[in-house]
Amino acid sequence: MTLDERTVAALKKLLDKQEIHDMLMRYCRGIDRCDEELLRSVYHPDATDNHGQFNGKAADFILWALQALRRDERTTHFLCNELIEVDGDSAHCESYLFAVHRRKSKDGTTTKDLSFGGRYVDRFERREGVWRIAHRQVVFEWSRIDPVEECYDLTPFVTGQRSQDDAVYTR
Repeated sequence: MTLDERTVAALKKLLDKQEIHDMLMRYCRGIDRCDEELLRSVYHPDATDNHGQFNGKAADFILWALQALRRDERTTHFLCNELIEVDGDSAHCESYLFAVHRRKSKDGTTTKDLSFGGRYVDRFERREGVWRIAHRQVVFEWSRIDPVEECYDLTPFVTGQRSQDDAVYTR
């Protein structure tokens, strides 16, 4: 059985979209696990990133973000409503974003959750056969801060680590 040209083109586009999706998931893992190497692997070396408080080279964003994340106990980034439009070796991608940052007050007496919703508006480029982010624009839609008055006791459970000590790295 042979595949017609239209089917082959559609399969190539699906594979491109899957590779881009995987890069988006790697970004979320990298940011939540504070994995600098993984974060660097999702951006092209000359990529740019506009996160609002930061606007510049993605390589500098990574260092800025990892420093900023030190004030958080944990972060969780979720992506959904993902639309990827591939055009040759470039692609435009809009991913809806929901993120929660768990943070203690400076004196350690209170905890709050900083939640926000928005979108990553990305331009991906395929260079040397690899899709990576060339430019990211974060679009913020809403935010809220909630005090954490009580938490479920997680001591009997494996909990997420913000390093390569996390369970995902020990498989």
